[in-house]
Amino acid sequence: MAACAACHYDATMTSSTAPSSFHAAHLPPGARAPFGEHLRHWRQHRRLSQQGLALEAEISTRHLSYVETGRAQPSREMVLRLAERLSVPLRERNALLVAAGFAPMYQARPLDHPDLAAARQAVELVLKGHEPSPALAVDRHWNLVAANAVVPLLLDGVAPWLLEPPVNVLRLSLHPEGLGPRLANAGQWRAHLLHRLQQQISASADGELQALHDEIAAYPFAAHGAAVSPVASHIAVPFELHTDLGTLSFISTITIFGTPVDVTLQELAVESFFPANAETQQALQRLQARHTA
Repeated sequence: MAACAACHYDATMTSSTAPSSFHAAHLPPGARAPFGEHLRHWRQHRRLSQQGLALEAEISTRHLSYVETGRAQPSREMVLRLAERLSVPLRERNALLVAAGFAPMYQARPLDHPDLAAARQAVELVLKGHEPSPALAVDRHWNLVAANAVVPLLLDGVAPWLLEPPVNVLRLSLHPEGLGPRLANAGQWRAHLLHRLQQQISASADGELQALHDEIAAYPFAAHGAAVSPVASHIAVPFELHTDLGTLSFISTITIFGTPVDVTLQELAVESFFPANAETQQALQRLQARHTA
């Protein structure tokens, strides 16, 4: 299960983990791309001219040109200023700092690290408090980080291999051995997810997201399931699932940390699903009662 994220979510969950194709082709193995190439990559992905970025960063176009071509070395403060103007995710800000010859600034601790205890408790509180509706947390590549007790109850019939970590929620929601055959609006949901992925790829050039997009786009799916909830479809793309309790219809919201200074927290999102109609709400209450009796 996955839903449309807010625009800010796109900006903060689109960093790549592999060397980007913008420099990998012409560098020897193990070599690091110059800072200028990283900077040009992000500037072009943000569709900014040198003049436009120079104006936003309050520097001269000539100096920016020198930095991009390697004729001038940026200060640490300049690296961070340019990264801020370009809305570069924290993970990639570290890469920019390293490329410019400075130490990384932002830590990337796992969510179970003691220093992130408060954040972990906040996530668990949101997930637990959302029951009896499903809610889950995902990382930047849509891999499952945590889920409340309702999510597993909706996964009957899913192939066991799809539930082995790391569980990718986009793959799970569309794969023929996952929830794909049970989607009541398969065509609409598939188009929505592919469009969302393409937006993230356009912003990040993330090779792993591109591979996921290509994989999902190749899944066979039946054209049935074109019907959508008449209420939910007017306000958001619904997630509609056939279950033994009937067809459940959800709309969802995304929650992110507002001021993260840790890479893991910036790339984490909590997706909360809400009943799109009274029938779904009643079915979830029955589901909860069935498993708590």
